[in-house]
Amino acid sequence: MAGDRAARLSYGHPARPSPTERILTDLDTLDRQLIALLREDGRAPISKLAQILDVSRATVQARLDRLLDTGAILGFTVRARESAGRHVRAIAMVEVEGRSTAAVIRLMRGIPEIRALHTTNGAWDLVAEIQAADLPEFDRVLRELRSIDGVLNSETSILLRSLS
Repeated sequence: MAGDRAARLSYGHPARPSPTERILTDLDTLDRQLIALLREDGRAPISKLAQILDVSRATVQARLDRLLDTGAILGFTVRARESAGRHVRAIAMVEVEGRSTAAVIRLMRGIPEIRALHTTNGAWDLVAEIQAADLPEFDRVLRELRSIDGVLNSETSILLRSLS
């Protein structure tokens, strides 16, 4: 009974799932298999996908169009080899002193090797994604990051291999 009340809006109507929740709950087995195949090879031809899924090409095309239209598939991307381009990648967790967060963020954004910067909760205040050409450059980036006024502590993990 209490669960029913929690699931109702103030006007007594059942709570409606968000559009994103509807998209994800409307996926059937074929949709999920198609998404899994596209995760392995986003450039796979429709005919190959149809053959693997044992359905017609028209079915695969219609499903793919619907998955794109509803936002279940947001897009396609390229996964480069680890050795292509910059090849030292790391995650740095950063603890910031008191009210200096805005200044620290501004200075960290000025370091080109920091590809993304996130705020977080818990023991660390910021998480930085770092890419460097080699270990000496990576070491320089860490020294620069740690020398920023307001950075109290940091912990960095080098990413060895991406699994997805």
